[in-house]
Amino acid sequence: MPGELLVDQPADEVVRLTISNPAKRNALDHPILDALAAAVQEHGDARCLILTGAGGMFSAGYDIGDIPRDVFAEQAERLVAHPFTAALDALEACDAPVVAALPGHTIGGGLEMALCCDFRIAADGIRLGMPPAKLGLVYSHVGLRRFIASIGAPRTRELFLLGRNVDARTALGWGLVHRVADDVEAAGVELAGELAANAPLSIRGNKRVIRELLAADVRLDEEVERELIALRVASFASEDMKEGVRAFTEKRPPRWTGR
Repeated sequence: MPGELLVDQPADEVVRLTISNPAKRNALDHPILDALAAAVQEHGDARCLILTGAGGMFSAGYDIGDIPRDVFAEQAERLVAHPFTAALDALEACDAPVVAALPGHTIGGGLEMALCCDFRIAADGIRLGMPPAKLGLVYSHVGLRRFIASIGAPRTRELFLLGRNVDARTALGWGLVHRVADDVEAAGVELAGELAANAPLSIRGNKRVIRELLAADVRLDEEVERELIALRVASFASEDMKEGVRAFTEKRPPRWTGR
């Protein structure tokens, strides 16, 4: 069964988008990502959006575990290159502030999605992490840029080169989340209500200024950018990534070959 995106309005001028894919720990599949990009645009005139996950989980990241090995490179890259990027771009381009309420573990692409939101509230005791080093994946330079802008290069190296998960309190100290709460749902609605009560022209204007200032500082040389994209695409076709995903699915240590 594919996942779905649930939409409701928990408070005046506040729209909540809930990722629901319980069979796969809220993994991000095509239907969820397409629905998210559309919903953010559709409800962009709300005073605030909340993005959260159902069933005590935010998201386990890309839905790549069940892709057949013979078409893995093509289908995995297609999932990440289009619907995932479109959903993240929609979140970043949204004029209204977006609050990520993280009720449970937030991993991989799920963590990058949360990072595209303006505020992140995490439940105490959850884990957050980036597993590319455990899967053989070269992450996108756009995604890595988001992490460096949010938590700096040293912490980004810890996430991406060690591949360890961190707890919510550590994430708070890093600046990866803004707040840790016992009741994430209530805390998310409370913060969204506070944002919705502020002057909308000011909120939207200041959000755009911040976005443009951050973008102006990170323009890459076109040739270098092509090289970084090629590195990422090549990783999807590598034997190591096939082995990394297979080992993750089979819950065993991977046997890397460097190819």
